[in-house]
Amino acid sequence: MKVSSKYFACLAAMAVLVANAETVSQTEANNGNLLMEDVPAIPAQIVDDLNRYQNVRSANFRAWTEDGSGVYVSTRFADVDQLHRVDMPGGARHQLTFFKEPIGGVASQPQGSRLIFTRDAGGSEFSQIFLLDPGMGSVTMLTDGESRNGVTVWDRDGHRVAYQSTRRNGAANDIWLMDPDDPDSTKIVLTSPDGSWWGPTEFSENGSRLLATNYVSITDSSAQVVDLDSGNVTLLAGGEGNISTNYPIAFDDTADGFWLITSQGSDFQRLAWQSLEPGAEPEILTEDLSWDVTDAVISEDRRRMAFVLNENGRSGVYLFDIRTREYRRVDNIPTGVAFGLSFSPNNTRLAMTLNTAATPSDTFVLSLGDAPLEYGELTRWTNSEVGGLDTSGFRTPELITYATFDEVAGGPRKIPAWVYKPDGDGPFPVVVSIHGGPESQSRPTFSSTYQMWLQKLGVAIVLPNVRGSNGYGKTYLGLDNGFRREDSVRDIGALLNWIDSQPDLDSDRVAVFGGSYGGYMVLASAVHFSDRLKAAVDIVGISNFVTFLENTQDYRRDLRRAEYGDERDPKMRAHLERISPLNNIEKIDLPMFIVQGENDPRVPVTESIQVVEALREQGHDVWYMNALNEGHGYRKKENRDIYQQATVLFLREHVLDSD
Repeated sequence: MKVSSKYFACLAAMAVLVANAETVSQTEANNGNLLMEDVPAIPAQIVDDLNRYQNVRSANFRAWTEDGSGVYVSTRFADVDQLHRVDMPGGARHQLTFFKEPIGGVASQPQGSRLIFTRDAGGSEFSQIFLLDPGMGSVTMLTDGESRNGVTVWDRDGHRVAYQSTRRNGAANDIWLMDPDDPDSTKIVLTSPDGSWWGPTEFSENGSRLLATNYVSITDSSAQVVDLDSGNVTLLAGGEGNISTNYPIAFDDTADGFWLITSQGSDFQRLAWQSLEPGAEPEILTEDLSWDVTDAVISEDRRRMAFVLNENGRSGVYLFDIRTREYRRVDNIPTGVAFGLSFSPNNTRLAMTLNTAATPSDTFVLSLGDAPLEYGELTRWTNSEVGGLDTSGFRTPELITYATFDEVAGGPRKIPAWVYKPDGDGPFPVVVSIHGGPESQSRPTFSSTYQMWLQKLGVAIVLPNVRGSNGYGKTYLGLDNGFRREDSVRDIGALLNWIDSQPDLDSDRVAVFGGSYGGYMVLASAVHFSDRLKAAVDIVGISNFVTFLENTQDYRRDLRRAEYGDERDPKMRAHLERISPLNNIEKIDLPMFIVQGENDPRVPVTESIQVVEALREQGHDVWYMNALNEGHGYRKKENRDIYQQATVLFLREHVLDSD
């Protein structure tokens, strides 16, 4: 469904935006991609105030160069992230790709200099796979230009690539095998049922077998091995009768086994080893660690691994000795979130991306000793620009817990939340920012948006991890599933009670903000708590679970049914209809700002259109923004800047300046 004729366009040219503060209507945006309705023109002061916050960059580690002397990072110097090479700590960033769309996944060729990367168009998420020769600067598209492709894994000789693709029928996530020098030879090696998610992990040493993951839901995934000669697929861990999380990491070449992350026998994900023999059970290696292992990588010489532990939202990085099975925490990693770990080709260094509450994502490299558990200095390779801002004044969040409505052993259940507060004594207006997923987790990461709100609006920001959030065990993850969906909304009601009890927070001036599933939570909070809220910002949110499930892309529908419920079941359909905000629109009584991307494959644009129209029929004040060249969130700076400016204006008018 396309945007109806009632949708207005708003000038994005700054000269027009700052000319007056009157409502703009029926005017085309200067880039031709932003459609807006009932959003006032942005005053010049807001544009100027936010400029530096909107020019913060990051530099995520993506891969090592062939000899391990340099790294590849993704960063933005124009409108979107592109691939760059950095040859030394603090060295210049040499740009290698120059597309109008951001790059996706990157995988460097073992024993070679080339890279595989993915890129989509307009946020559609129908990514194509490209081969880049950094020396020549040449880029070749390897896939068909129509299907959705990704999860690329090179074999250990650097001759073949396994990847996931919907090429066969548009709905199935099959695993394919390709010689990048002969893409026409591509063939399916695992045929997946429609809607089932499969992805490759690692080739065996001789290239005859492939570890793979079959993902059903965040608490149900299995490790499998594919025989590339016969096509046989063997279940290794998880699956029917043993529902659990099982993510294969790598083959154990010396002991005919494999390494994996598993939740078998625990509420948390742990590092394990398991034999490849039929019927084998995993041997748990991190039994004394009571948080989720979220990532693990193995070195090129197969002597050590590194893994990341999610410690109540913060990352702990550990080294693991393959031979002795001992591990050691790296104690010189800054407090924050670490991801994207990768050993250098010569096994002497470990690269990662680090993000803290006060610094954006940058690439760091840890030197390693001769022994598997020995390490030395952590070196920062990139220093991303922060728009000339003084980061010493950036606020770090405090981790709190608040009591919610239900009881567990020992008293009321406690919900964790991160709280940012501006300078001063308050009482501060509050923005409650609700993450998506719903199986995501708010963590103490850098956000120029939050720092901007703290400095320019003087609001406090609360990021709750309501039930259903990741990072607190699989029991907590399942507390909002199926017919218990609105229990997570009740957790927001309990948070409003907590805000009311805090003397430095103003419970009379509270807004809710969230995207994707967080957008549903915003709409649901507006349904249940309009009398306690001043405004709401919904970004690509679900307004009706039934229409969402019927219209989301085929390749992901069954994945969402596993979380939200199957709308084909009459009882579940009736439940989903009952709790959907669109069917309770008469209960919403507060100003709304709704933001959408036209090409969103996850939450279709129709989810926003139908709720905007329903709210307008009720006579409500609704600002609406739709970017025609975006998908599930805004990735292009020119669109993101205007959206952020409009959000600040919306919060200022409806929260700060409200009666």
